[in-house]
Amino acid sequence: MASYDVIIIGAGPGGYVSAIRCAQLGLKTAIVEGRDTLGGTCLNVGCIPSKALLHATHMLHEAEHNFAGMGLKGKSPSVDWNQMKAYKEDVIGQNTGGVEFLMKKNKIDWLKGWASIPAAGQVKVGDEVHATKNIVIASGSVPSSLPGVEVDEKIVVTSTGALELPKIPKKMVVIGAGVIGLELGSVYARLGSEVTVVEYMDAVCPGMDKDVQRGFKRILEKQGLKFIMGAAVQGVEASKTKAKVKYALKKSPDTEELIDADVVLVATGRKPYAEGLGLDSLGVKLTERGQIATDAQWRTNVPGIFAIGDVIEGPMLAHKAEDEGMAVAEVIAGKHGHVNYGVIPGVVYTTPEVSTVGATEDALKAEGRKVKIGKFMFMGNGRAKAVHQGDGFVKLIVDAETDRVLGAAIIGPGAGDLIHEICVAMEFGASAEDIALTCHAHPTYSEAVREAALACGDGAIHS
Repeated sequence: MASYDVIIIGAGPGGYVSAIRCAQLGLKTAIVEGRDTLGGTCLNVGCIPSKALLHATHMLHEAEHNFAGMGLKGKSPSVDWNQMKAYKEDVIGQNTGGVEFLMKKNKIDWLKGWASIPAAGQVKVGDEVHATKNIVIASGSVPSSLPGVEVDEKIVVTSTGALELPKIPKKMVVIGAGVIGLELGSVYARLGSEVTVVEYMDAVCPGMDKDVQRGFKRILEKQGLKFIMGAAVQGVEASKTKAKVKYALKKSPDTEELIDADVVLVATGRKPYAEGLGLDSLGVKLTERGQIATDAQWRTNVPGIFAIGDVIEGPMLAHKAEDEGMAVAEVIAGKHGHVNYGVIPGVVYTTPEVSTVGATEDALKAEGRKVKIGKFMFMGNGRAKAVHQGDGFVKLIVDAETDRVLGAAIIGPGAGDLIHEICVAMEFGASAEDIALTCHAHPTYSEAVREAALACGDGAIHS
């Protein structure tokens, strides 16, 4: 029976990053993964493949709408869907192969199969039981559905099935206007599908900054997506080739509405996945929402068992899991592991991108905090206008008395990268003035961040 300092269950971003950090800190480490490839949901059926399709379809959109105006003449490209999916698979292969290389480089054993935990200090994979001083559960999450909605991954699909459709649907209904629904909805809208998004709440991306919600929905509507807001989905009737989505508007709950679709994408969020681990018999405590309960050091109530990522509380984000993976490795190695949960950015990878960090204006006002808002529209940014991306804005939320940056929201070109300047500023406790006084190269999108910071003081220059 092999013996380890730490065995990590799950090789997604949380698990494999944790394994690498454990190995770097001198711990004898193994990782358990039942898939044929490492990288978890993110690399195999989530973040990475969806970004490949978003990139490919954005190129198509540019060719169809902007090339001619830039003097690039010729026929618009036709879509070879099978080739596009092959490109996506190649991207997945490069990334998952890279993780496997990192496991070998760091001398981490890959225990292939599905794990269970017979007792603290033991991990069973297949017929073998491995002894370990510490166990880290990083088993991730799976898509969640709704009552009356049966997923077959052919007509009624989750994000997994949506990445593998045999053909581009004429009509797609997306249930849920969150990140996954809007990203994949925009992919298919660019490919020519008629996309209708049905959302229970009254705004897209629930919980996000209100200015972003309003502006983002308008931009997506201009791109051809249709929205039915404030609608409760009551069921989906699927045949072999079609589906009907039944819903009722919250304002008239007694009237049932129907919408036809070739494919229905269920994008109603994700739920923690810890099936088969044996947590019940171990007595591992769960939260009311079915997440594994942990303390500030990611320890469960069972000594020697830790948990990180989507399976515990907090936003289900790959980078949040990565941070926790590194921090828990530090804790196991007897060092101090830390995650600043107040500075975890969120990104929607549509075009334009949307990113947020920190507190929203509404949440701060509800707390009674006095805030200043600095806003700058990308229409005033020379680089954004040059590449047909003048939609959107940068919004900084700062403390009215101290000028300290408390949060931000960006909708515009490269928003997912631009947000990190603000993340670093927040990590260092910077003021808006600190950002405003920092020289930014011209012409760049990042100048819009500086202009928003200037708008918190005497005013932006280009608006």
